[in-house]
Amino acid sequence: MPVEEFVAGWISGALGLILGHPFDTIKVRLQSQNKYRGILDCAVQTYQHESILGFFKGMSFPIVSIAIVNSVLFGIYSNVLLVLTSTTHQERRSQPPSYTNVFIAGCTGGFVQAYFLAPFDLVKVRLQNQTEPRAQLGSLQPRYRGPLHCVSSILRKEGPQGLLRGSGTLMLRDTPTLGIYFVTYEWLCRQYTPKGQNPSSATVLVAGGCAGIASWVAATPLDVIKCRMQMAGLKGQVYHGVLDCMVSSARQEGPGVFFRGLTINSARAFPVNAVTFLSYEYLLRCW
Repeated sequence: MPVEEFVAGWISGALGLILGHPFDTIKVRLQSQNKYRGILDCAVQTYQHESILGFFKGMSFPIVSIAIVNSVLFGIYSNVLLVLTSTTHQERRSQPPSYTNVFIAGCTGGFVQAYFLAPFDLVKVRLQNQTEPRAQLGSLQPRYRGPLHCVSSILRKEGPQGLLRGSGTLMLRDTPTLGIYFVTYEWLCRQYTPKGQNPSSATVLVAGGCAGIASWVAATPLDVIKCRMQMAGLKGQVYHGVLDCMVSSARQEGPGVFFRGLTINSARAFPVNAVTFLSYEYLLRCW
């Protein structure tokens, strides 16, 4: 099994995370809290109460974990394509795989990465939802003092299964949407690249950014449900599965709740995935 794709996925995932984390923090707060009037209001309140550091809450934990998850995604995707088509990454421009194979490989990568991602994503969401400023002497102490304290608190109060909250929804979200993600990227690269040649940096940037937007448009409804199920244990709320969470959310806040965060997801998705794909392709070409 070639390892270059895993390493390139690791590095590109870390770069994308650093660029997109402030957008992700706003998205998570909009999806799980009702006190904000919109993206700008959430950004202003976060900055006023928590300074610029508030946008980077929860990043120290996923900077390694998301890199691992991205490594798994790109590594599994590329190696499934290798099994399906018997072509390496370098050979796929002259012998492009069918879109069906690309979709299957993307779905497989999404399914596997969901179970690697679930505990890390839960901790990230819990930390991002802490709106207290950084702890100071005499000030209100945040519920979690950091990633490890968050993990130990979840284990103590919610049991080992607490770390897997939302994992089923995460799998339902990522399996088809990452198939869409890679198909969109491949289709756009082929449309604007002469056959047999590598796509230009500009093409990779645009194709990667558009692939990110397409996947998040498909993923946002389940992303909202996933986020709410992850926060349910903290709020003492109990959902009896994905369907119950969907019905309860729609009954209380209307069908528009399922598209909460879509604008910020799209704004974040373009630059993050453009940089992710560009760095991934560049690293593989260098090797």
